[in-house]
Amino acid sequence: MPINMKRSLICGISGQDGAYLAQLLLSRGYQVFGTSRDAVNTKFEGLSRLGILSQIQLISMEPTEIQSVHRALMTSNPDEIYNLSGQSSVGLSFERPQETMVSIVDATKNLLDAIQLVKPNARFFNAGSGECFGGTPPNQPADENTSFNPQSPYAVAKVQAYQLVKGARENQGLFACTGILFNHESPLRSTKFVTQKIIQAAIKIADDVKEGRPSERLHLGNLAIRRDWGWAPEYVEAMWLMLQQPQAEDFVIATGQTYSLQEFVQMAFSQVGLDWQDYVVVDQSLFRVNEAMVIEVDPSKARRVLGWMAQKNMSQLISLMIASECSQNVH
Repeated sequence: MPINMKRSLICGISGQDGAYLAQLLLSRGYQVFGTSRDAVNTKFEGLSRLGILSQIQLISMEPTEIQSVHRALMTSNPDEIYNLSGQSSVGLSFERPQETMVSIVDATKNLLDAIQLVKPNARFFNAGSGECFGGTPPNQPADENTSFNPQSPYAVAKVQAYQLVKGARENQGLFACTGILFNHESPLRSTKFVTQKIIQAAIKIADDVKEGRPSERLHLGNLAIRRDWGWAPEYVEAMWLMLQQPQAEDFVIATGQTYSLQEFVQMAFSQVGLDWQDYVVVDQSLFRVNEAMVIEVDPSKARRVLGWMAQKNMSQLISLMIASECSQNVH
C-alpha cells in the first residue's frame, strides 16, 4: 500500500450515496473505510452491486454513541470523513420524529466532537438536504443565502446538523462543510423512495400487460409537487470536490431544473410503452402534511467554485434506472 495513499471514512456506507462515493474514492486511489451500525450482518447490497465490497474496510459504528465514533476514527485515521448516515426518509420522519432527530443531529455532533479530539486536521463533509428550504416562491430559486424553512421532522433535523457543522467551522476552525443536496436518484435507491417505487411499478405493470396478466394500480400522493431530480453518481463527485477546496464552504447541489412528480411518472411509464393515466391512482391518504409544492434551485455557486455541473437530466436518469432494473430482473 502506498505510504501517501489518502484514507477516507464514509459514515453510512450501506446507502445509495455511500456506495457510489466509495466507488469514486477507490477510483481515485483512496483507502476506503466504511461504517454501518452492524458491519457484520449488514448486507451492503449497493457495494455488492457495484462489485467493490471486498475493497472496503468495514467498521461497526453507532453514530449516536461518542465512544463508538471515537473508535471508528482511531481505527480508520482518515484524511476525509463523509457523514452520510442517519434516517433519510422525509415520510418516515413524521412517524418517527425522535429517532430521526437523534440519528441526524446527535450523530453529527458526535462526529464533530470526535474529529476535534482525534483528528482535527481531517476534512469533514456533511450531507445536508434541500428539504431544509421548504417550498420556494415563484421565480425565487433557493441558493446558499436562502433562509431555511423546514416543513418536516427530517428537515428540522437537517437544519440543526447544518448549524452544528457551520459552528464547528467558524468557532473551532475545523474544515467542515455541508452539501445541501437536492433529490438524487439511481438504481441503488430503495423502494421507500417514490422514484424507485414508480420505476419498479412501471416495469412490473408493463410485464403484466405484455404477458396478459391483470395488473395492479400504482397508488401515489400529490402529483403536482415539483422537485429537482439529479443522478446520484454525479452528486458524490460534488461531495468529493467540496473537500478538495482551499477552504471549507457550504454548497447547494442540484441540477437547476424542476419537474412535477406527474412528469416523472409520465416519463417512466412512457419509456416502458404505457400511458400512466391507465395505471396510476392519486391516493389522498398518501398526501403529506405541509409538503412543499415547488422547490426551485440555483446551483450556480457549485459550477463557479467547484467546476461541478449536473450532466444527466431527469429523462436520462429514468432511462438508466429502468435499464438497470430490467437487467437485474433478467439475472
